[in-house]
Amino acid sequence: MADEPRPVSLKREGDGLKIEWSDGSATFAAWRHLRANCPCASCGEERTKPPDPFRILSPQEVAAGAPAPVAMRPVGHYAYQITWNDGHDTGIYPVSRLRELSSPLSG
Repeated sequence: MADEPRPVSLKREGDGLKIEWSDGSATFAAWRHLRANCPCASCGEERTKPPDPFRILSPQEVAAGAPAPVAMRPVGHYAYQITWNDGHDTGIYPVSRLRELSSPLSG
């Protein structure tokens, strides 16, 4: 929709993403929170399964450490695709979802 706020600035800040919006507001989303809420079908399916206490991390997951983006690119005018340091890159985050996953910044 045309009246929905759009990002006017996206900046890596500390352990997350600061977004300034067209409505004058600013929000912050931690990388860990964004990665844990990846909107791709595979991650969505994983989140519906009960936790596996015996799950073993892959060598790539161990090497990656804390979630962090290695690239972020716009997808049209409606979303951003994030490539993560664990190699995952199929999540496309609609602008509205980025807003939902972010916390307002005061001031």
